[in-house]
Amino acid sequence: MTEAPQRQSDTPVERFILDRWSPRAFTPAPITDAELLAFLDAGRWAPSAYNAQPWRFIYARRGTAEWERFLSWLIPFNHSWAQNASAIVYVASHTVTGSDRAEPVPAPTHAFDAGAAAVLVMLQLSRAGWAAHPVSGFDHDLARAGLELPEDYALNAAIVIGRQGEVDSLPEYLRAREVPSTRRPLAEVAFEGRFPHTPDGNVT
Repeated sequence: MTEAPQRQSDTPVERFILDRWSPRAFTPAPITDAELLAFLDAGRWAPSAYNAQPWRFIYARRGTAEWERFLSWLIPFNHSWAQNASAIVYVASHTVTGSDRAEPVPAPTHAFDAGAAAVLVMLQLSRAGWAAHPVSGFDHDLARAGLELPEDYALNAAIVIGRQGEVDSLPEYLRAREVPSTRRPLAEVAFEGRFPHTPDGNVT
């Protein structure tokens, strides 16, 4: 397994957050339905507006009848490494709320809430010794049709899950990228009071 260099933060961020990253090198390993559902259950406990819980996880596991179909929707770049993974989870979210009403209303935070659920899934995976790589690179129309998503559901992303493998298993052009990515400085993403602008009114 690839030994990832430890990330460091200038503030006391928990180690389990810093240690989570998104590798592409996987070793073809099975994952049981019970194991995968336990990880997805972590996402079930995410917060959501009005507790609407708009997220939905649609998955396929390696070695099952659905596996090749789920893989086929990925763009070639992602397919080249994801084919060695253990599971693919497509993350959808309900774009309306109040289904008990005659006229459901838009749910403006459905994607935000689904993202929160996905993060909890990935943290649970990481703590258990598994790896996950979220992707947006797939044919959204084909995936929507294949998943038979209703019209009032958005398809947000896919999470590729597996046991981390050796970097040599990747195509050569990907090997140098198989390290934890850095992040922008905190000062570039956190602002007190208002969004920063230059004196001439431009966004900084």
